[in-house]
Amino acid sequence: MSRAALVALLALALGPAAAAQDRLGQGKQLFGRYCVSCHRQNGPGPPLQGVGALAADFYLRTGYMPLRRVGVQPRRSRVLFSEAEIRALVAYVASLGEGPPVPRPHPERGSLSAGQRLFTEHCSGCHQVVAEGGYLTDAVAPPLGSATATQIAQAIRIGPYVMPRFSTRALSPGEVDSIVRYVQWAKHPDDPGGWAIGHIGPVPEGLVTWFLAASALVAVCIVLGKRLRGE
Repeated sequence: MSRAALVALLALALGPAAAAQDRLGQGKQLFGRYCVSCHRQNGPGPPLQGVGALAADFYLRTGYMPLRRVGVQPRRSRVLFSEAEIRALVAYVASLGEGPPVPRPHPERGSLSAGQRLFTEHCSGCHQVVAEGGYLTDAVAPPLGSATATQIAQAIRIGPYVMPRFSTRALSPGEVDSIVRYVQWAKHPDDPGGWAIGHIGPVPEGLVTWFLAASALVAVCIVLGKRLRGE
């Protein structure tokens, strides 16, 4: 075998390992610039050893991190990093300790009716039954219209901020698939013969109904009063 061919084979063999090492180096550099101030030892942020790629991927792709100020609720915002930088940061955080990988949900395998039931039981108390979000004590349950299938599955396993975390014993992967399918359907639900009013929930919708009915009743009373007075 010629020397050129041997060099080419070595390059092919070492190429992926070298690329992975370069990615870790870039991730470490980005972590030192944007993350270490909070996630250092004894820092205000939680330690990241053992969180795996799951948490890092979720918080970076939703724009939840980096936080503008320590102590505030993370909110979905503009993603600060490029795709390559996200991959590098996720790889570096995953290298800090063994942890869960990024989930790969399959909503097409889930059941829409089962997803609605599971979401109603576990999630609608905060996010409302059509995933439009809501207000809690010192927190906001965000609407899920911008969440991808992967991000929904990630949030279920992570439990970001005040949201409870659901293990595979609490919600199996198949049940997560059903929930993801329902949330995706709820982004554009069917409203046959109805006025959705933004899908903000039964209580506000009921208040709107009462307001319209009261307004109509007042209008009828005014018209009848004018007729009785002969105006």
